[in-house]
Amino acid sequence: MAGLKDPRELRKAERASLLRAVKAFHTFAWFTIEACMVYVLYAGARGRTDRRVGLAAAVVTAETLVFAANGFHCPLTAVARDLGDETGSVTDIYLPRWFAKNLPGIHVPLILAAVLLHWRNHRAAVRQPGG
Repeated sequence: MAGLKDPRELRKAERASLLRAVKAFHTFAWFTIEACMVYVLYAGARGRTDRRVGLAAAVVTAETLVFAANGFHCPLTAVARDLGDETGSVTDIYLPRWFAKNLPGIHVPLILAAVLLHWRNHRAAVRQPGG
């Protein structure tokens, strides 16, 4: 890409600043995805399945597909590593270490629960007269 410097050519202070920005962006993206996940679960538990749930589920699905397509690693890990973070972690500043490390294991049951709740809602709607 024209105009972009190789991260190794940046001064240490510039790399540190960019790394903080990447981690802040990751935290914002993570919070947005988590909010969508909570909404999908909440709506499913309340028996609601609508367009907003579909949009929130699409956000969660897109994130899951990106994560899986990148070998079950966050794509920002390589960016963080290029900017000088030895671990490549994008979660170590803003999330507790144990939580960040276990996010995939936490999400799988939540996604399955959301799918089951909305499947239940769909089946109930189909069974209703006029549904």
